[in-house]
Amino acid sequence: MRDEYESAAQRARQESLSYERYLLDLAEHELEARRSNRVERLLRDSRLFMEKSLSTLDLKRLPPMAAQQVRFLLEGKFVDRHENVLVFGNPGSGKTHIACALGQELIRAGRRVLFTTCGLMVQDLLAAKRDLKLRGFLKKISQYHVMILDDIGYVQYSREEMEVLFALLAERYERGSVVLTSNLPFSGWESIFKDPMTTAAAIDRLVHHSVIIELNVPSYRVEQAKKRQSSHQTKESRKEE
Repeated sequence: MRDEYESAAQRARQESLSYERYLLDLAEHELEARRSNRVERLLRDSRLFMEKSLSTLDLKRLPPMAAQQVRFLLEGKFVDRHENVLVFGNPGSGKTHIACALGQELIRAGRRVLFTTCGLMVQDLLAAKRDLKLRGFLKKISQYHVMILDDIGYVQYSREEMEVLFALLAERYERGSVVLTSNLPFSGWESIFKDPMTTAAAIDRLVHHSVIIELNVPSYRVEQAKKRQSSHQTKESRKEE
């Protein structure tokens, strides 16, 4: 308001606005500035890959069902219902891009989002447990409406690591949404949680209220590499001609 009041007053005089309208315009400007600053802060604190945005996500490349699911999730209603989003696909299929794009749009709608790899989160949980601060750490991260856990299938966990990961999933069950990406189907999750009963319990909590996206598409990175190679070969061929 301090930065804007003089120019707002000048516009009000030029347009013969009432004092009430002048104050309304000034207050609306202040509200928009605060909203913009909050979004910037939440984006910065989220740890999301900002380059993996909705504008750079090629929905046409996705299976029609997956693209429709992404559009539906962008409405954000799943967060209010504390539902989870489980994204499965081969390496390079776009799992992380979808998660980050969704996270950014949710933040712009006023949600608090945290992005981390599953491996890093497990290490944070273990450190908190060893310092006897696990309960406090779980309470701290419960402030996030959405937690994105990337790449659950890439790390082989010890039993202690599995236990703290299960504690996190149990803590968020029906209290907050989890967006999880994995290259492993559920049939391979016993290698993560070690025990059949714990594996079944973890899957049950995640699936009970969830949207499951399956990306049966080729690797985007491989496609791009092939395009660059083809472009390079075409340029070299033209030079030879």
